[in-house]
Amino acid sequence: MNPITIPTFGLGTFRLKEQVVVDAVRNALEVGYRAIDTAQIYGNEAEIGQAIAESGVPRRALFLTTKVWTEHLAGDKLVPSLKESLRKLRTEQVDLTLIHWPSPGKAVPMTEYLGALAEAQDQGLTRAIGVSNFTVALLREAIGILGAQRIATNQVELSPYLQNSTLAAFMRAQGLHLTSYMTLAYGKVLGDPLLQAIAQAHGTGTAQVALAWALQQGYAVIPSSTRRENLAANLQAQQLRLSDEDMARIATLDRGERQANPACLAPAWD
Repeated sequence: MNPITIPTFGLGTFRLKEQVVVDAVRNALEVGYRAIDTAQIYGNEAEIGQAIAESGVPRRALFLTTKVWTEHLAGDKLVPSLKESLRKLRTEQVDLTLIHWPSPGKAVPMTEYLGALAEAQDQGLTRAIGVSNFTVALLREAIGILGAQRIATNQVELSPYLQNSTLAAFMRAQGLHLTSYMTLAYGKVLGDPLLQAIAQAHGTGTAQVALAWALQQGYAVIPSSTRRENLAANLQAQQLRLSDEDMARIATLDRGERQANPACLAPAWD
């Protein structure tokens, strides 16, 4: 396994911009979050750096993740792009850097961009490296290049409506860590009658049930919210323990419903 420990719970910042993301990060840090997930393409690294600097929380207490965009995958572009991310985030090193999407159409060979990512780690720009939106086939290729132990996580869409069982099983067999994004399926699961019934039985909310479902399978989660009360409530999922029956019932919700499937980027999903 990779020697770095990835926090099980963090703040996702996709679609959060300008003052909205500053406020979200500030509120998250105040209610107890210590992991922040961003990406070059989100266009909010500078604002996140500002929010962290103004928070008073020591950098060493935080776990920062960013992701390299597809335009920066070439061997001569990746490291400079990451250095620019560090400048915006006001830090000398991030904790985790991911390849955001595999190179569209394989325009940049995986050996080239994973090699550049490994070089960024060797230079001390990032403590750990990993991938995002990688399928079983892509992971096999990445393992052949880097070795499984160097891949800290594969960040993929996973929710009660998209349980990604083939990929999850492969990753478990390889000892690879999985980070779930869009665990709430853009909020669609919040109105699910089955999840609502389970939540009522536990005296909690549907968001907490969905997040606890992912956590109990060993996945990390990075839910996003702009409301302080929701940020605090989401954290409570860490204390919720679902029964085997609850987990089995949630397993029946899988319908392969994917929220993030951009035609120009998406690989051939499992």
